[in-house]
Amino acid sequence: MVFSLLTLTYARLHAWETQAREKDRDGGYSTETVIVTALLVVLALAVIGIIGRALIDKANSIDL
Repeated sequence: MVFSLLTLTYARLHAWETQAREKDRDGGYSTETVIVTALLVVLALAVIGIIGRALIDKANSIDL
């Protein structure tokens, strides 16, 4: 009786674990998305900085 209860408990826990893993198949996808988004933000800030610096330089070179 005790052996079968332990076996059933183990089987149930194993089934729950298997179901949980199957639901979360894309576990690394969110991390990958965050990294790519961060790189795009850094790239966008660099482009804005370069364009902004060129714009300021051009504005300072105007003589009145």
